[in-house]
Amino acid sequence: MSLAEFSLIERIRTRTHARADVLLGIGDDAALLQPRAGEQLVVTADTLNSGVHFPAETPPYDIGWKTLAVNLSDLASMGARPAWCTLALSLPDAQTDWIDAFADGFFALADEYGIVLVGGDTTRGPLSLSVTAIGQIVPGTALRRDAARGGDDVWVSGTLGDAAIALRAWQGGTLDVRSVADDAQVDDLRLRLARPTPRVALGRALVGVAHAAVDVSDGLLADLGHICDRSGVGARIDPERLPVSAAARARVGITQAREAALRGGDDYELCFTAAPSQRSAIEALSARLSLPLTRIGTIITGGGIAHGSDDDGPRGYEHFNEL
Repeated sequence: MSLAEFSLIERIRTRTHARADVLLGIGDDAALLQPRAGEQLVVTADTLNSGVHFPAETPPYDIGWKTLAVNLSDLASMGARPAWCTLALSLPDAQTDWIDAFADGFFALADEYGIVLVGGDTTRGPLSLSVTAIGQIVPGTALRRDAARGGDDVWVSGTLGDAAIALRAWQGGTLDVRSVADDAQVDDLRLRLARPTPRVALGRALVGVAHAAVDVSDGLLADLGHICDRSGVGARIDPERLPVSAAARARVGITQAREAALRGGDDYELCFTAAPSQRSAIEALSARLSLPLTRIGTIITGGGIAHGSDDDGPRGYEHFNEL
C-alpha cells in the first residue's frame, strides 16, 4: 500500500518519543528545542543517494540505519552528545512496508544513542535521504581537525577497510547486500558496509584526552589528510600497524586489506591524535569500551602523509572527482 504524504509523516511521528528538551516536535512548521544551559550546539548534515552511497537493492532497514549512522559518526568525531535530528525523504513511492522497515532501522539507532527526530520533509523523487543532526558539548571541549600537534600519536578505532572490501565484492557480484551471507566472515563485511557503528561513546570519552579527531568516511589517507591540512602538520603512518579484520585478510589477503584500510571509505571509525603521555589512558579506554584502539603513526612537522605505500594512488573517495 502506498501512503499519502501526511499519512507517511504521521507513521514516522508515532515512532518518536516525548522528551523535556523537545518543546515542540513533528507536526508544526519547525521544532522548538531547549538546549542544556551553558552548552554549545554541534550541527552536521549528510545526504545519502541511492546508487551513490548504497546499492539500490539495499534493504530499507539498512538504509534507515546508515542514514542516521553517518550523522552520528560526525557528532562522535567532535566529541558531542547526540540530541536531536531532522529527516528529509525523497521517495519514488511511499510504500507502507518500505517505510516501516526504514523506520525500524532508523529508530533502532536513534533509540540506542538517545537522539530524537524532531522534524523534516517528504517529497516525491529519486530515493535520497538527508539528515541534520544536532549534538551538544561543553564550550571549548570539541575535538577539532585543526588541533593536532607535532609529536602526537595517530590512533584509529576498530578495523579499517572492511566496507570498501564489501563494496568491491558487491560490485564483482560475489556479495548480496539483500540477505545474510552463509559465510560468517563475509557477512561481517556486509554489515560493516550496510550498518556502520558510530563511535559515539569513544568520541565523548576522548574529550580532554585527544587533540584532534575526524571520522573515517572517505578513507584514512583522505580524512587524516584533513587533520594535517587544517593543523598545518604532516603524518607518518606504519602500514603494518593498520588494524585489518580477519574477514578482510581472508577475503583479499593482507596487502590488499592494508590498501583498503588506507584508501577505502565508509568505515566510520574515528582517527584521532593525542600526546604520547596519553597512551595509558587510551589503552584503558580501549579496555573499558571493549573497542580496539590502535596506534598507527605519528604527527610530524611539514606536510603530507608518509605511509610506505603507492604515493601516486588516490587518497580516498571524492565526489565529483570524474568531472
